[in-house]
Amino acid sequence: MPAPAAEPALPLLGDTAAYERHLSRLLMAFLASGLVFLLGPGSFLGLWNLLGISQRHASLAISPAWLQAHGHAEVFGWVGSFILGIGFHSLTRQSGSRIRIPWAWFCWALWTAGVSLRWLVGLTAWHWRVLLPLSAAVELGAYSVFRSSLRRAHPRPPGAPRPRTPGWMLLVLAGATGFLLVLAFNLAAAIAAAARGAGSVLSAAWDSRLVALMTWAFLVPFVLGFSTRWLPIFAGFRAAPERAPRALAAFVAVGAVAALIGFPVLAALVWLLLALAAGICLGPFRGSVQPAKTQGIHPSFPVFLRVAYGWLALAAALELWAALAPAATGAAGAGRHALTVGFIAGMVLTVGPRVLPAFSGMRALYSPRLMLCALAALEAGCALRVLGEVLAYPGWLPLAWAWLPYSAALEVGAFTLFAYNLARTLLRPPEHLRLQAAAQRPK
Repeated sequence: MPAPAAEPALPLLGDTAAYERHLSRLLMAFLASGLVFLLGPGSFLGLWNLLGISQRHASLAISPAWLQAHGHAEVFGWVGSFILGIGFHSLTRQSGSRIRIPWAWFCWALWTAGVSLRWLVGLTAWHWRVLLPLSAAVELGAYSVFRSSLRRAHPRPPGAPRPRTPGWMLLVLAGATGFLLVLAFNLAAAIAAAARGAGSVLSAAWDSRLVALMTWAFLVPFVLGFSTRWLPIFAGFRAAPERAPRALAAFVAVGAVAALIGFPVLAALVWLLLALAAGICLGPFRGSVQPAKTQGIHPSFPVFLRVAYGWLALAAALELWAALAPAATGAAGAGRHALTVGFIAGMVLTVGPRVLPAFSGMRALYSPRLMLCALAALEAGCALRVLGEVLAYPGWLPLAWAWLPYSAALEVGAFTLFAYNLARTLLRPPEHLRLQAAAQRPK
């Protein structure tokens, strides 16, 4: 839903400092709502679900609608909110362009309302025939406002040649296209569920494709794109050649088409090649060429980046195993968890403390030690969960069912520490103001 053509120019355009403050507040609003979705509808509902699964020794012991509501809150509510906020902030500032702040706030309101409605419908099934498709339509509308705002912020004069898109940006654009595809597919799946009348849950056929697109065609290329841009600067990794991110974007496109038309083995093979190529080309699986910039964060920063890319490769291998042997009931769930928590959440908890405080008004991270504690808890919880699902679900080690609640508790603890650390960071004044106030205090 693009902005009206006759909309007057934003009065803040002449005031750079005021515009920067508005942009910083907008990012903090997206971050705050994302943290709420992470801790409430996401993590704690996930812990509740896993307690039920562990007690009954059955992965289907919990309502599929609850599981889908949990996943939707984690992916769209948490990571989606972060991506939209960072997109408004980063993709315009680097080019010197400006967005219309009121439309950006409208996008935030639509997105937050849509994700909240989807979680409520999944949890309570309240008027689900109407509200399930409506929530998907509202989310798609919010993303349309986001894309429209960025297009209006980057006008191209008529007849001007289209500049060559940098490789890292091509990966980000692949993720943006995947984001749009996922939202459109989610709307189609919601309409199909409402027409089928079987309850506020997407069918297995729709849900399996949605999850594959959501993870590999949306989240992964976004992370790989920003990794291409940031990791050589912040982690000291060897910069990828320009053709590398372009090849990774091609892998994403081929895998997405294969998943969409129903070729899971081909899609899983492409994802494995993508994961291995990303680990090699983007530097995590090779040595650093310069020291990492860890001032203000914990010095373990590059270690956890490499661990995250290890989870990406393991996730792809598990998903290929699940595609080749559907009877291996634990492999699919373990692969999804290795990807969403080990890789995606691991990258957010590692890179987030490095870039988000700076984006939010040049603040300093509240506690590097809490950053380490959150990452250590996340890695321990993810390892317990992945290993527990592989061993418990097919009945190879019944004792592993008991590991699942501990894995969830560790992960909830990790997310809580991350949210607390980031919230305390955002509540602090910008670093230059804090240093000025400290210098003015009487000795």
